Amino acid sequence: MGLAAIALLILVGLIFFLYFVPVALWIAAFSSGASVGIGTLVAMRLRRVPPSLIVNPRISAVKAGLQISINQLEAHYLAGGHVDRVVNALISADKANIKLAFEQAAAIDLAGRNVLEAVQMSVNPKVITTPKVAAVAKDGIQLIALSRVTVRADIDRLVGGAGEETIVARVGEGIVSTIGSSDSHKAVLENPDAISKTVLAKGLDAGTAFEILSIDIADVDVGSNIGAKLQTEQAEADKQIAQAKAESRRAMAVAQEQEMKARVGEMRAKVVEAEAEVPMAMAQAFRDGNLGVMDYYNMKNVVADTDMRDSISRSSDPGSDKPSE
Repeated sequence: MGLAAIALLILVGLIFFLYFVPVALWIAAFSSGASVGIGTLVAMRLRRVPPSLIVNPRISAVKAGLQISINQLEAHYLAGGHVDRVVNALISADKANIKLAFEQAAAIDLAGRNVLEAVQMSVNPKVITTPKVAAVAKDGIQLIALSRVTVRADIDRLVGGAGEETIVARVGEGIVSTIGSSDSHKAVLENPDAISKTVLAKGLDAGTAFEILSIDIADVDVGSNIGAKLQTEQAEADKQIAQAKAESRRAMAVAQEQEMKARVGEMRAKVVEAEAEVPMAMAQAFRDGNLGVMDYYNMKNVVADTDMRDSISRSSDPGSDKPSE
């Protein structure tokens, strides 16, 4: 029983030793010339830092001729960085003769950018295809342009510089402005590279993490006749306004006509009322002795004579509708 307990204690101790001291990793680092002390490996375990994530990238760096200390790699890992990505970026930058220090690469990585991709983009520029941009020339014709922007990452401006979305937005704005300032859409179709030259001359990469190498107009299509459409809509709006004004004038005329008819009816009513009072006035004149029988007959004769003369004048009038007797 005593020997079994001793063997168990030895086994447990060996397991703990192998856990805190990754012997295979220590041997690999030693044989690669990037030796790491056993105490350092134990300290990594105590700080809950996986030794393989630190030692393997350092081995790659040493093999590539870069001297990066264990403390730098461990500090970057504890800060939340990607150690593998930073080391690979430093190796790629060194092979491409791009000046990139570990502190700068670590800052770029901690800023949330892919430093390895940035280095690769510095060596091999990236082509960004912008969405189709619609713009209207001065003659009212709409043009739809598709462009391709070739950019190269600027290592010095990666921290704090704007991204690809800003480049795409600025290029689109430049295309709209250039087409909008053209007198005719035909000039744009004949010489589309003028858009590229004008937009490229505006320095659209200022404040971004990229350097624009070229802007190429891949395709230009003719869209709608926006000018004619706007004129048609304006004419339709003017017509509706004119119709509304005409309807308003017609309504006013109808109202005035109705008012005049009402006035004429009122006047006729007054005339009828006055005519109705004539017999009553004559009867009162007879009773009062102000009108005699002969006066009444003379008045009727005058009225009859007047009616006859009026009838004769109407029958002799060429424009009269009544036939001549």
